[in-house]
Amino acid sequence: MGAGPGAEAEVDERRVTPLELFFDLVFVFALTQVTSLMAEDPTWLGLLRGMAVLTVLWWAWVAYVWIGTTTDAEDGVARFVLLAAMAAMFVTALAAPAAFGRYGVLFGVSYFVVRLLHIVMFRVVGRSMPEVGAAVARLAPGLLAGSALIVVAGFLEAGWPRGVLWALAVVIDVGSPLVTGTEGWHLSPGHFAERHGLVIIIALGESLVALGVGVASEELTPRIVVAVVVGFVAVACLWWLYFDVVAIAAERRFTTAPVAERNDLARDSYNYFHLPMVAGIVLMALGLKKVFAGLDVALKPTIATALFGGVALYLLGHLLFRRRNMGTWNVQRAVAMVVLLALIPVGVVAPAWVSLVLLTSVLIALVTYEALHFAAGRRVLRDSAHD
Repeated sequence: MGAGPGAEAEVDERRVTPLELFFDLVFVFALTQVTSLMAEDPTWLGLLRGMAVLTVLWWAWVAYVWIGTTTDAEDGVARFVLLAAMAAMFVTALAAPAAFGRYGVLFGVSYFVVRLLHIVMFRVVGRSMPEVGAAVARLAPGLLAGSALIVVAGFLEAGWPRGVLWALAVVIDVGSPLVTGTEGWHLSPGHFAERHGLVIIIALGESLVALGVGVASEELTPRIVVAVVVGFVAVACLWWLYFDVVAIAAERRFTTAPVAERNDLARDSYNYFHLPMVAGIVLMALGLKKVFAGLDVALKPTIATALFGGVALYLLGHLLFRRRNMGTWNVQRAVAMVVLLALIPVGVVAPAWVSLVLLTSVLIALVTYEALHFAAGRRVLRDSAHD
């Protein structure tokens, strides 16, 4: 990393490989399992547990993104290590719905293996990159300590000691990258941004799966079909809000960032601020699933919070993402976030179909406003992206 602090980084672009996409399919299943965990226990504690499981799974996935953007993860022995990690991640996902119950030990041990193999993989592929090896050495204690606490928590009975260990594990997972720093990593910015864009697609796909599962046992009457279309439009609006302009502008900013800034930008913008986006989508998926359990019945407070609050959390991620990248706030998305939070009490008293219509209406209004108000700038940005 020989460039000076103000120099532009030399871009060594990698392509997302089929093996990385295969790994992401395992993460798709993990997201589905997180939704199942919360759906089986739709209490405040259940939502908190679901978010805790999602957070540790997210940081495991993020760790492997840094591998793919830094080195060739399909070269020789590394391929087999990654496949082993995928198998361990799949077992972790299988155990996720009962991570706080009968499969607590299984979840903890398999998650520990996922984290351990991350370190092993960097030892395998990073032998010719001593600066990367030093970065992994700084990060390794946090990776192993957090996952070890989850293993110990799996042996404990339900109660506050187990909750404390889980809380500490989450804090360590989330806080380690801030403490250890990002010096020594070699990023491929286009690859890194694309992987995080793909994970948003994955999460949105989980929302569509939840929507489909919610109506799987229903007769497809005109009323149900209309409700499904309304739900689909809500998911499509979330896609639009990220991929129409935000992803393009952020990747351009990321790609042209100076060397001294790029790694921190990657950690903050993509690792940290994409987590609330993904968490928000998963919460909305839970809400959509429960909406179709009774269209004419008011939502429980937890489900109304998941539905409206999940999308608000998604928009919060966008606000932080823009603030970190561009140094400005997105006023209209902040307003939409506040409106969605204000609609949570409505979801508790109104029929579920009303909540669904209100949610989608707010999103349509937001997308329409941005498409019209920023039409000229949007066109220039998108046209330049295709040049």
